[in-house]
Amino acid sequence: MAQSTAAEATSSNPSRITVVPATADRFDDVARVLNPNGREQACWCMHWRAPAKEDVTTRGERLRDLTGQEPAPGMLAYLGSGTGSGGAGSEPGSGAAGETPEVAGWLGFSRRSAARSLQRSRVLPTGEPETWPSTWVFMCVTVRAGFRRQGVARALLDAGVAYAAEHGATALDAFPVEPEDGVRVPVSAAFVGTVAMFERAGFDRLAPTDATSGRLTRWHMRREITAA
Repeated sequence: MAQSTAAEATSSNPSRITVVPATADRFDDVARVLNPNGREQACWCMHWRAPAKEDVTTRGERLRDLTGQEPAPGMLAYLGSGTGSGGAGSEPGSGAAGETPEVAGWLGFSRRSAARSLQRSRVLPTGEPETWPSTWVFMCVTVRAGFRRQGVARALLDAGVAYAAEHGATALDAFPVEPEDGVRVPVSAAFVGTVAMFERAGFDRLAPTDATSGRLTRWHMRREITAA
């Protein structure tokens, strides 16, 4: 299986892309990606984190609370010449012309121990409870319209791997789909990512699952992390 070290933080991302943790001071940008229309019952990347009985109208506030905690519930990508040359993990800043970088995408993740709905799943592997605190699950990869096909998703995944490793992860799980040749993944299903996307980020296929997204089978994929 593909492996990385906790010290691994290099990236092949274009210098115009910057990826940072989704902290409380950036929640407006989180909302811009996840709920641009201000819908009361938006997903907010909270489905797997939800308790057995939840009020879906409170998901946004619960995600806001999580952005104030450590580790963060996800990463934000920014695109623009104002991001500087730091690459993934650097803070967005102002370029020579004083341009403001635009938020371009979101990667949602958590420890399995915090993914309560996933622990109860009947269609996705739940793993052994003793591994939940050190196994992270990548839930959602969302890139805003106008910023796609520019390397944003890859930058998010690379930075997410490094962030999880820095916070003690020993394994990363994801459940993307594999589209048919020549067929694009429906927009409504694209948030789970694709097998090829995760393979480029060093994940290995383990097995198909009983879950689907957009009528496409979701695969269990994993990347092992070894300590530096």
